[in-house]
Amino acid sequence: FNVDGVRITDFKKWANKLCPVIKADEKGQNYICAIAHQNIAVEARRSRQPVIAECDAGLMKLVVPIFVNGEFLGVAGGCGYILGNGEVDTFMVNKTIGIVEEKLMNLSDDIPVMTQEQAQSHTEFIQYELDQILKEYENSK
Repeated sequence: FNVDGVRITDFKKWANKLCPVIKADEKGQNYICAIAHQNIAVEARRSRQPVIAECDAGLMKLVVPIFVNGEFLGVAGGCGYILGNGEVDTFMVNKTIGIVEEKLMNLSDDIPVMTQEQAQSHTEFIQYELDQILKEYENSK
């Protein structure tokens, strides 16, 4: 994602069945996905550290900030798992995009769970990969 929180790649690999339904709805995209991403990206930029948090639907988002020569370029990360003992907020999703809770429960029944430790490990992996890419870039100058 760039500095404005806009996706810079067309690659998508959904972590669950619920997220593409939320994202396909304009209200879901604007009031659940985009707001959560903007908030977490701002925190990553401010802290200069990876951030692990939840969107309003109750799903985990994790991002690692990308800085080159002190300039913030955006974040790399992912989303869509349940963090620890969290749960999907089907009431909130229902009120936002209007899908009945029964359907939401069916879309949410097999969302993978990730522990805080696993999420931290993922951010470390992303940071390592970013560091390798940035080293290659610096060496190619």
